[in-house]
Amino acid sequence: DLRVQRQIGRIDGKIIEMPLKTKNAYRTLPLSADAIDVLVQQRRKTGNSEWVFPSPTGGPMSPDSVLHMLHRVLKRAGLPKVRFHDLRHTFATLALQNGVDIKTVSGMLGHFSAGFTLDTYAHVTTSAKREAAKTMGNILSGAV
Repeated sequence: DLRVQRQIGRIDGKIIEMPLKTKNAYRTLPLSADAIDVLVQQRRKTGNSEWVFPSPTGGPMSPDSVLHMLHRVLKRAGLPKVRFHDLRHTFATLALQNGVDIKTVSGMLGHFSAGFTLDTYAHVTTSAKREAAKTMGNILSGAV
């Protein structure tokens, strides 16, 4: 599991560790076996740093550096530039489209309520409802 319990930010040009924005942002997320393997391999490369992805000086990476690295990886893969928030949105959309319930997605995103998540991703749940109606129609018409 991955515990989300702090964030890195910049204040007066200095990279610092900060508390999260809301109490709901503090959460524990399960990780897939593949994700754990990648993190374990990365951890081996960092020696005894407290950071899984340390900066060249050994401290935390700046948010700007992390975004720059993401853009380099995307460019090499022939993919368009996106923000980390876009990746978060994609995760939520794919989870909902593939049957993960709204309460679970809400908790994983650290939202205050499932209602907020539902409002934010209404476009996804609307299409899921259409699919559910089609599926139920097929089931019921076959049962008659």
